[in-house]
Amino acid sequence: MSVAVLGAGAFGTALAISLAKKAPVTLWCRSEDHANDMRINHENTRRLAGAPFPDALAITSALDDVQDHETLLLAVPMQQIRRFLEENQTRLRQARIVACCKGIELDTGLGPASVIQDVLPHASVSLLTGPSFAADIARGLPTALTLACADREQGTAHQTELSTDNLRLYRTTDLIGAEIGGALKNVIAIACGAVIGAKLGNSARAALMTRGYAEMQRLALARGAQPETLAGLSGFGDLALTCTSEQSRNFRLGLSLGRGEEFDPSVTVEGAATARATAKAAAIAGLDMPITQTVTNLLDRRLTIAEAADQLHKRPLKEE
Repeated sequence: MSVAVLGAGAFGTALAISLAKKAPVTLWCRSEDHANDMRINHENTRRLAGAPFPDALAITSALDDVQDHETLLLAVPMQQIRRFLEENQTRLRQARIVACCKGIELDTGLGPASVIQDVLPHASVSLLTGPSFAADIARGLPTALTLACADREQGTAHQTELSTDNLRLYRTTDLIGAEIGGALKNVIAIACGAVIGAKLGNSARAALMTRGYAEMQRLALARGAQPETLAGLSGFGDLALTCTSEQSRNFRLGLSLGRGEEFDPSVTVEGAATARATAKAAAIAGLDMPITQTVTNLLDRRLTIAEAADQLHKRPLKEE
């Protein structure tokens, strides 16, 4: 196995730590200053403090050091993927790339694997997604994820090389379903955080999770996904985790909205961009996604929490 992780955020670092307990792994970051800091401290103090690096984890800021690795785990933020790939097309054009981020691209409405396929049509593309917090993975706590790959043989190979003592991977060939589940659960998590922040209760949160799951299925099926994918780890599993824990940045953003507090603008929250991109795509496709639209209106200050709750509660009565 020859694996490199591109992106030294919390999740990329956690994956690198887990995989390096099995075999040598290289972790790439943009900044040499950041790389040097990690080499000195043997941990990522800026993004995942308290998680020491295994001896088999190498750090670099030079892409030349990773381009010959057999598998590249791409863990850069969703809205930065296209630019990163376009800047490094020559190096990556025929790579085996596993996307490890979640979201929907603002300009195109595409998910991470679809963006990679768009920019690098000759690359082998897979997606790693599902219910997981970086701190849990780095600590060696048991975590199950979905490995989505249209090529069954390649998916099986990745499943073997990327499974570790604490990471258990399940395969699917449904890239679209896995993309949408991983992206939209962040939007619903913002809504659930807002409900809890506004002290509207756990019953309201349960309702939002359930109706949010229906929205996830609605978009996924419209794009040709398999319905069972959303019932798995990349859909229902990730939704359950993200909507119920303050470890989720999306849930914390929602809490801030519900409490009327400012949220740290330096923290990347993929669900915000995904809400806007999905609301736009749903309107074009004629899909009814009221929770997604409401989250977008909250983020853009077009609704207050009270108005949002009233608007959703007074929607026409219908069958479930």
